[in-house]
Amino acid sequence: MAEDKPRYRTYTSPAGGWGAAAATAKVLMEQSVVGKGSRALLAMNQPGGFKCPSCAFPDASCTKKLEFCENGAKALAHEATKFRVTREFFAEHSVSALMEQSDYWLEMQGRLTEPMRYDAATDHYVPVSWDDAFALIGRHLRALNSPHQAEFYTSGRTANETAFLYSIFVREFGTNNFPDCSNMCHEPTSRGLPHSIGIGKGTVILDDFEHAEAIFLIGHNAGTNAPRMMTPLVEARKRGVPIVAVNPMPERALVRFTEPQDIVQMATFGSTEVTSEFVHIKIGGDLALIKGMMKVMFEREAAGEAVFDHDFISQHTDGFAALQADIAAQEWPAIVAASGLNEAQIRRCAEIYIRSNATIICYGMGVTQHQMGSQLVQQIANLLLLKGNFGKPGAGISPIRGHSNVQGDRTVGIDEKPSQAYLDKVRDVFGFEPPREDGHHTVESVEAMLDGTAKVFIGLGGNFVRAVPDTDRSYDAMRQLDLTVGIATKLNRGHLVHGKDALILPVIARSERIETAAGEQFVTIEDSMSNVTASRGVLDPASAHLLTETEIVCRMAMATLPNSKTGWASYIDDYSLIRDKIAAVYPAIYEGFAERIKAPTGFHLDIPPRRRVWATPNGKATFLVLPGLAVNAPVADPAMLRLATVRSHDQFNTTIYSYNDRYRGVYNDRMVLFMNADDIADRKLEAGAKVALETITDDGARRRVEGLTIIAYPMSRGSVAGYYPELNPLLPLAFYDKTSGCPAAKAIPVRVVAVTAVG
Repeated sequence: MAEDKPRYRTYTSPAGGWGAAAATAKVLMEQSVVGKGSRALLAMNQPGGFKCPSCAFPDASCTKKLEFCENGAKALAHEATKFRVTREFFAEHSVSALMEQSDYWLEMQGRLTEPMRYDAATDHYVPVSWDDAFALIGRHLRALNSPHQAEFYTSGRTANETAFLYSIFVREFGTNNFPDCSNMCHEPTSRGLPHSIGIGKGTVILDDFEHAEAIFLIGHNAGTNAPRMMTPLVEARKRGVPIVAVNPMPERALVRFTEPQDIVQMATFGSTEVTSEFVHIKIGGDLALIKGMMKVMFEREAAGEAVFDHDFISQHTDGFAALQADIAAQEWPAIVAASGLNEAQIRRCAEIYIRSNATIICYGMGVTQHQMGSQLVQQIANLLLLKGNFGKPGAGISPIRGHSNVQGDRTVGIDEKPSQAYLDKVRDVFGFEPPREDGHHTVESVEAMLDGTAKVFIGLGGNFVRAVPDTDRSYDAMRQLDLTVGIATKLNRGHLVHGKDALILPVIARSERIETAAGEQFVTIEDSMSNVTASRGVLDPASAHLLTETEIVCRMAMATLPNSKTGWASYIDDYSLIRDKIAAVYPAIYEGFAERIKAPTGFHLDIPPRRRVWATPNGKATFLVLPGLAVNAPVADPAMLRLATVRSHDQFNTTIYSYNDRYRGVYNDRMVLFMNADDIADRKLEAGAKVALETITDDGARRRVEGLTIIAYPMSRGSVAGYYPELNPLLPLAFYDKTSGCPAAKAIPVRVVAVTAVG
């Protein structure tokens, strides 16, 4: 636990600036990598260097300036740390003892150095040879009654080459069970958007920000989750482009921001006011806002004003009449009540959108993590389609994804619902018949563990058990397994909540060199705007006993599939052979992969809607209707609040860099509850009081988290927020979007229970 006493104070300085510079220097010193880390930062996101292991935002320019942010520096520092988790560490600490430590403490122990196997007799991890580790995996997998009894997880940090081979190995083994981190964040984009525009990706490239006439940011916090995005936003604002931020809690970076690479701003302590309109929406109110904006547009059209792009609608879309009928059915009092906004502000937002001839709408997990997140994404597409905001400069839809290659993993085969055309290509290229039935997404994989049908879990990166919902039940699920395998750079909770047999397999990190018998190798990464670039590590590996993720996948396959005709051994040494196979399976988008990747800035994958081509059944973009104004099931309890789980500023997914959340004014604490002052008063509570949260569910289970300190914060009424993963125990496993399987972590129905008074 943090040594200092918790402190809470309002942060009033601009985001970025000297605060970000100081935080970068501090983390490099904490990890004792000032010189090494500084040199590596100069190579991050540069031609010939490596891609940031943090967010998926694309590089603004690979030649003009440094291309890293505060959070990218933190991710690198923790990856390049001098601290090591050795066999002596595991000999000293039992698994039971390690379970008592915090996630932050586990993170701070440093890099894993050699493969380890769990010894149940002593409750310790003990060293194991790589050969014995792979043999153990092969024995467990071959002993299963069905390949579908194994779950194969993928983290978004996994490079394209590794993810592709992993997908081939698992399908040759005989299953499509691919729970992955996309299931927990942007799966509504992957599953919902294709029905609208024919592809489950964004349509915007970075140059579009230079041509946009309006930018809407819905349900995401760029200053913490994608800080490099702040540069194009600040530049757009300086040009006078209106920026509308829609969020239940104001985020400091979208209020005022100082660019750390702007010498004048830094020298003069200047800053830019980023948001021209802050829309203080209630949790789940985004659908009402979007429909309210469309209602204004239909009203103006009815009054004789040309608001819509009628030529675009007639040539490129279908379903307009159904949308018109749905919007006509929505009444203003209901829209206002559902959104938590006043009608005047909704009309101002509509006016900004109407006046713009080129609009970008960016969105994050505040949109996707609802029970109807897929349909909510489709409503954003509806709004853009009405004015033809696809296939022209400065316009389009832009999901802001988190993990650095989560989109790329999906592109190259990490998909529990693969298309039949893709499976045909795998058959033709690799010469085996892949399984044709859908596999498990994340929630389904946990359910399979709970009911005993899953026996083996292999985690290619990530911290699965801390990321998934319903923490207590998920812990129970993992402990029922026969084998768990954690492939990772750092120790985390997933290695401590394990099966009867368990392995920790340490890997070479993104920032480290890959040397094989064929020479130095590189991997490729796809960012959130569909750019594919090479990534070459520049640091020495943390230990001589590490293997690459690619070699681990190949050797698992060789141990499990002794009669395989796939050239696993050759792929260990020569990654160009893997890229040739990727191009063979995906000729439409990866043709000429070997030559195209030689370009210093990589290449852009084809996104048909940018050409106004729609890969839908009827060849048109489709207006899709979501009746009503709710994106989550109603709850009868009048005391119900909607809880959004969020990251702190010093955090990336489940990785905790410190106990501080600078921009929200929280220091040395993570057990806090951000709450509107009026909601606090209504419950006869006070800021600083200790409370518990209980989930309001109809499944009979009691989900409760104790010891939360109330922080009065400008939340929208009826909305509260607290940190992830600490509040994951409140998220029921069954509370998810049925279209995509994405947990509804931004709309958990809870009640506040008083525990102690202030003081």
